[in-house]
Amino acid sequence: MSWLDLVSYFFGGAFLANAVPHVVAGLMGQPFQSPFAKPSGRGLSSSTVNLLWGLFNVVVGYLLVCRVGDFELRNTSDVAALGLGSLAIGLMLARHFGSLHGGDLRERS
Repeated sequence: MSWLDLVSYFFGGAFLANAVPHVVAGLMGQPFQSPFAKPSGRGLSSSTVNLLWGLFNVVVGYLLVCRVGDFELRNTSDVAALGLGSLAIGLMLARHFGSLHGGDLRERS
């Protein structure tokens, strides 16, 4: 295993985590922020756009995790890289969307 594999798993984890809110919003038929909205990342995109964007993220995440190197669920470094990528994008998105949807408690006080 090379360090490039771990970088790939890190970004794969980020893409897979980013897919979740978009796919869920799309399946629920609700608008949600996407890079294609005006303004980008703040405005709302349709549920169809979000579903497609979420599925694109799933495909890219799959390619980065399953088609690069030899990802092994029993290999701690592989899973840690994927988990850290998910955590990193998760924290960034929680802060960004929290400011838009009232979930950022720091801005309430």
